[in-house]
Amino acid sequence: MTAIVHAGSPGLWLLAWRRLRADRVAMASLSVVAAFLLMLVLSATGLIAADWENEVGVNYAPPGFVGAVAGVASAPAPAQPLPDNPFDPLAGDMAQLRGAGRPATLPFGGDKWGHDIIKKTIKGGETSIVVGLVAALLAVGLGTLFGALSGYWGGVVDDFFNWFYSIFTAIPSVLMILAVAAVLQQKGVLTIVLILGLTGWTGPYRLIRAEYIKHKAREYVLAADAIGASHWRKMFSHIFPNVSHVALVQMSILVVGFIKAEVILSFLGFGVPVGVVSWGSMLNEAQNELILGRWWQLAAAAIAMALLVTAFSLFTDALRDALDPKVK
Repeated sequence: MTAIVHAGSPGLWLLAWRRLRADRVAMASLSVVAAFLLMLVLSATGLIAADWENEVGVNYAPPGFVGAVAGVASAPAPAQPLPDNPFDPLAGDMAQLRGAGRPATLPFGGDKWGHDIIKKTIKGGETSIVVGLVAALLAVGLGTLFGALSGYWGGVVDDFFNWFYSIFTAIPSVLMILAVAAVLQQKGVLTIVLILGLTGWTGPYRLIRAEYIKHKAREYVLAADAIGASHWRKMFSHIFPNVSHVALVQMSILVVGFIKAEVILSFLGFGVPVGVVSWGSMLNEAQNELILGRWWQLAAAAIAMALLVTAFSLFTDALRDALDPKVK
């Protein structure tokens, strides 16, 4: 007698992975996102860009493929006297001493202190990506918790969370972010994470609440109730695994939005403190440099951010399609 083995049907995540693998754009986007995450790990451990604060070039050193520009002298050239500063007579001499012995160009240019732009971009990416990931995790965590409580219990609990949700959504998101920033009144990466996380939970809340309302009356939840499962167990051991794909997609969307929000906060002066670099602080510095024709810091931060945001957005769209049970 030959035994017949019936293979179990693939689950949601396996089906989603098969769809993602068949999507070339999704896999290319995932590769770009993975490369940025690897860069984040290497930068956080000090294996790359650890010496980004070293002044390795002259002030505003242009990229090597552009060559030295007017007003930037090479290191071996004799120092040119600078105009006297009535407030600091030694400013010109100190500027010449700081620039002595440094190359006039860097591979990707330098900022006003002579920092290597490519290393500064990598270090700034570490801050911006960490802000985006942790703030998105906080926002999705709050939105999932509030949505689960509201959708599962209903009644007075649902009314309370809906009232709370209405207050947050009645105020434009930018004004809400600035209001929370003004209340906290402290600059730092943790503060930015709290600002974005405490104001970004409304989207996940709305979707998770709808999913819990739909799932709480299904057969598997009623069966769990029949065997005496607690409310907490039904909410997070039975229902949540079936709606977790919604939370994952929301987190992917929020990461992109929070990276851009960090740029806005830094541009408006509510971002990272002095001494901490991010893509937002780089763009804030670059707005004054661009008037002087020093475009390389703006280009480096903008290209890095655009590449990551585009790849993350494309991957998020593909992930949402792959996890949609209506897509065959």
